[in-house]
Amino acid sequence: MDRLPRMVTSPAELGAMVTALRDAPLIAVDTESNAFHAYRPRVCLIQVADRDHEWAVDPLAINDLSPLASLLQGASPTKVIHAADGDILALRRDLHFGIAPVFDTMLAARIIGLRRFGLADLLEQFFQVKLDKRYQRYDWAERPMSEAALRYAASDVRHLLDLHDLLRRQLVEAGRLDEAEEEFARITRVLPEERPFDPDTFWRVRGARDLPPPARAPLRELYVFRDSRARALDRAPVRVMGDDVLIALSQQRPVDAPGLRRAGLSALQIERHGAAVLAAIADAAGAPPPEPPRGNGPPPDPRITARYDGLRVWRRERAAARGVEPEIIISNAALRALARATPRDAADVGRVAQLGPWKTAEYGEDLCRALARLPEMHTEPDSGG
Repeated sequence: MDRLPRMVTSPAELGAMVTALRDAPLIAVDTESNAFHAYRPRVCLIQVADRDHEWAVDPLAINDLSPLASLLQGASPTKVIHAADGDILALRRDLHFGIAPVFDTMLAARIIGLRRFGLADLLEQFFQVKLDKRYQRYDWAERPMSEAALRYAASDVRHLLDLHDLLRRQLVEAGRLDEAEEEFARITRVLPEERPFDPDTFWRVRGARDLPPPARAPLRELYVFRDSRARALDRAPVRVMGDDVLIALSQQRPVDAPGLRRAGLSALQIERHGAAVLAAIADAAGAPPPEPPRGNGPPPDPRITARYDGLRVWRRERAAARGVEPEIIISNAALRALARATPRDAADVGRVAQLGPWKTAEYGEDLCRALARLPEMHTEPDSGG
């Protein structure tokens, strides 16, 4: 049976962990949040490991995490993380510090060209280790945490340093370490973005666009109700009512409790939310049906569209030649920026697309040649006729 991590629930235990790790060249890091359970998710556990031990830091129990922040943001050790951008965004959002420098095992696997790059896939492929997936939706805010959940949390960092060694060796052999390190540095700069609730995002509910017009206004009202109730309860919206229930309610538009039951609400949901759900459906009865969004602003410039499509062809060819996913070559955002601009040379390409030195040197001249074959963006002078 996997061993339990060392729990860190006090300033003294945190200080002892940081002291033990300060001279390590590499440490593994992971975080767990309660995103599936809470309206406002938060980091509830931070796992840290060296080659011999695992720790589980409880940020809900320790007010001052500055020693951990210093460790995770210091120039040494390097922090080995799988899919680091999610952890960095969560830590910046909740605890106001990030992580750097990092070695991202998922990104390293993708740069090498591996097609299965989830942590469970990599550990099974290289080390014949099978991760227990039962705790992927565990409520990490629950206290006390079960021993089984803590064993799962420790297993997420236990093998990361061995995985780092293997993937780093493959990056060196492929001549891709500089590329990877440039990308690792980029993801350490990601910042969280606050997005207020938008009632019109109800169109993202699976099946919303297939509804007949009479069902659209009820869906919007129910979507708004669900969000307000989820916010008040600090519960993930889907744990108030699932999307499939919202669609069924919008289609059937019940007027009483038996109708709510036929639409898929449980007895407990009817007791808690039934009256409000019926009121939302009734409020929508006289409302005009919302029209599906058709895009904002004027239609795109056909030259920009043609340039973007041409750049995607270039990227697809480069990716196929390397045996990697197209996004590993250059991002969609970078292609869109280039499609709108007229870079003069490789350095200009790097500036417009916000590429680092490695990608600018690797792809800059080739992108200039690709852009020269595409429609130009400058406007021809008026002939005055």
